[in-house]
Amino acid sequence: MGEAGSATLEAAIGVPAFLLFVGLVIAGGRLAVAGQAVDAAAADAARTASIARTQSGAQAAAVSAATASLASQDLTCTSVTVTIDTAGLGAPVGTPATVGATVTCVVPLSDLAVPGIPGARAVTATATSPVDTYRERR
Repeated sequence: MGEAGSATLEAAIGVPAFLLFVGLVIAGGRLAVAGQAVDAAAADAARTASIARTQSGAQAAAVSAATASLASQDLTCTSVTVTIDTAGLGAPVGTPATVGATVTCVVPLSDLAVPGIPGARAVTATATSPVDTYRERR
């Protein structure tokens, strides 16, 4: 008779702990998937910028490629920042150069309602791509 309330007490302690653990696993998975998606978006942006002929064209094409890559992977970002380093396109023909892209996505976590997890987390990735050494540039 004295053990009748022990199952209720165990459930009162165990169930919230289990739900917290599940919330942490979901948050970790969401951030891992976001990291891979942002890596791919940065690589796409850098590659797209490296094949452009002008620096202004490279900027626009790279931003478009990064946002399209994130959208195609169904990643929800509260904000996206794409920074392109097109200095390599200004190098003279015959000189090895690279173009870089940095993509930052703020991933929302507030819908998980797990104590201790912030409402959002920024995931950043950087990629570089070589510029064709002998391709004409303007």
